[in-house]
Amino acid sequence: MASTVNYDKRPGYGQLLRTPGALSFLLPGFAARQPFAMLTIGIVLLVQHTTGSFGSAGAVAAVTGVSMALFAPQSGKLADRFGQRAVLVPGVLIHTASVSLLVVLALTGAPLWALFLAAVPAGASVPQVGPMVRARWAAKLDGTPLMPTAAAFESVTDEFTFVVGPVLATALCTGVHPAAGLITEAALTLVGGLFFAAQRATQPAFGAASATSAEPRRSALSIPGVRVLIVAFLGIGSVFGGMQVSLTAFTEEIGNPGANGLLYGVFAAGNMLAGIAMGTVAWKIGPRHRLILGYAGLTVAASLLWTAHSVLLLGALGLVVGLCIAPALITGYTIVETLIPASARTEAFTWLTGAVALGQAAAVTVAGRLADAQGSSAGFLVPMAGTVLALATLLALRSRLRPRETSRVAARGIGHRVPVAVD
Repeated sequence: MASTVNYDKRPGYGQLLRTPGALSFLLPGFAARQPFAMLTIGIVLLVQHTTGSFGSAGAVAAVTGVSMALFAPQSGKLADRFGQRAVLVPGVLIHTASVSLLVVLALTGAPLWALFLAAVPAGASVPQVGPMVRARWAAKLDGTPLMPTAAAFESVTDEFTFVVGPVLATALCTGVHPAAGLITEAALTLVGGLFFAAQRATQPAFGAASATSAEPRRSALSIPGVRVLIVAFLGIGSVFGGMQVSLTAFTEEIGNPGANGLLYGVFAAGNMLAGIAMGTVAWKIGPRHRLILGYAGLTVAASLLWTAHSVLLLGALGLVVGLCIAPALITGYTIVETLIPASARTEAFTWLTGAVALGQAAAVTVAGRLADAQGSSAGFLVPMAGTVLALATLLALRSRLRPRETSRVAARGIGHRVPVAVD
């Protein structure tokens, strides 16, 4: 149910964190989503170490990403119907077992097809904690001016994991053991996921309680605007995946593999800083226009990555790309909340998260093969291609991102003192 408190002229993070019950799911949710940023890079580093091929490493990571992208929306749909705990508990157990099997197979020199088989359940069972947290915010703040702030806060949280996760995984894989990154990922998933699942009090309504006669149950994918946003998030995923592999290849080329985590951390830090700023602004420009402007900036920045031939220049460009990703991600999540009925929230959020994973998986595969054949500069062409295609789709189909009529009423802040731009 939406909150009934009065809101300041410019709602901020302090007011958001004072939302009753918020900290009870935020803290375990942060721990549970931390492994998400470690999985792909952990697979790339382990498999590249055991096979000597970025192409093979990227392919195994891609199978994990594709599997997650295909199964994540189904887990979101099940969570909307049966509750988050019912989906999360078996999911974290399966994920821990699958990642452990993948590690054993890689270290024992198993054939590539065996790694592919283990990668399928490892990806399919990735806990969708981020979408579940977003669904909890939406249930508490639906129709209030704090929703964009919550979207920004979640992006900052996600990106903080992308600052810490890759750096931690790289440090463990290069400084402790090639498998240490994935072993830590599995352990954090198990502990964090079970703690988050235990927070029943803030779990959104599910099943019959989440649908009303005015909003019958329907699939999030049936809404045209959601499909447009999926394409946009595929492009964002191509940036994540292309940079992960290409940065790894670049640091190998210059003989300084330890710089990989630092460069990726700078990229993610830019994303996090932009997300923090996004949550403090009272926007006069509507979300559709913000999304297009932000995505155009991302496309330009991503298109320059292949030109960088030094650590300093690549770090600077990576920072700019990161600064451009957060506005696109945050605005996309803000828009999708205006397009969907309450009964499809978690599913919609998981479609977007799955789209990022699918774009990342495709980019890891293509960039890995390009890096093997022609070097890291060729791998950096993948983020450029992905964002250009996604921006063209956004421009052509932007009319489909108009909010539902019921969301327009809610977004105007009825009962509150803050006007919110809706278009």
